[in-house]
Amino acid sequence: MNSKQISFNKAIKNGAAWALLAGLLSFNAYGASEEIQVYLDDKEEAGQVSVDWHNNYVFSGRSTPQYRGEQAPARVYRLTPELNIGLTDTLELGFYLLSSLDRQGNLAGDGGKVRLKYIAPHAEEGLFWGLNLEVGEQAKRVSPNPWNAQLKGIWGLHEGRWTLGTNLNIDTPLDPHSGSPTVDVDFKINYRVAEKTEFGLESYNELGALHHLDSINKNSKTLFTVVDTEVAGLDLSVGLGKGLTPDSDKWLVKLILGTKFW
Repeated sequence: MNSKQISFNKAIKNGAAWALLAGLLSFNAYGASEEIQVYLDDKEEAGQVSVDWHNNYVFSGRSTPQYRGEQAPARVYRLTPELNIGLTDTLELGFYLLSSLDRQGNLAGDGGKVRLKYIAPHAEEGLFWGLNLEVGEQAKRVSPNPWNAQLKGIWGLHEGRWTLGTNLNIDTPLDPHSGSPTVDVDFKINYRVAEKTEFGLESYNELGALHHLDSINKNSKTLFTVVDTEVAGLDLSVGLGKGLTPDSDKWLVKLILGTKFW
């Protein structure tokens, strides 16, 4: 076995270890996020503009609010257009508009966010890394704190037909009196079955307060099976999610449609 094969096998074993860890660690869910996505190394080139349409719907989940004024996630549909602008070869600027449709059919705006993503130069094959800083305001129905920021670490590997990705996210309210920073870990593993089609798994895991992580018995788990492909020149990502503990939403679906302008 040559050194490249050893390196690849080691990467797959490490990826499996991360998958196991992601399955064991998880979060006290407020419900489906406006953006259910693991960040990899994709970004718009300098001067390019695109819009991603994030859609998700909770078929079966919690129907009781966890704080006063919250919109419980059961049977709620969320639509979030995301504008992406390539600034340089390594920087991308993004804007989100959040909205939701509740079980009674009421449509509401839920706020907006701005982000700046950095992806370090790297080869097409091998390791990659980056950072994403996001700041925004959200309605109380979707967040107990109106103004929040998130710093996302991005790490991953492209090796043959495999893609592995991990995000470490630190979220903090911008009002110091609104609570402590929290941590979550997201994971993705994909296998390419055709030139533009990949199948994979994604896991989204909130670990609790940065200064005191939640115990395992308080955590919930959400695991997605996903298909990433291209249809008629449009990027398409479809996922079916299953909550694995009583604290999770039981079933939810997500769809991300990517459209390029220039």
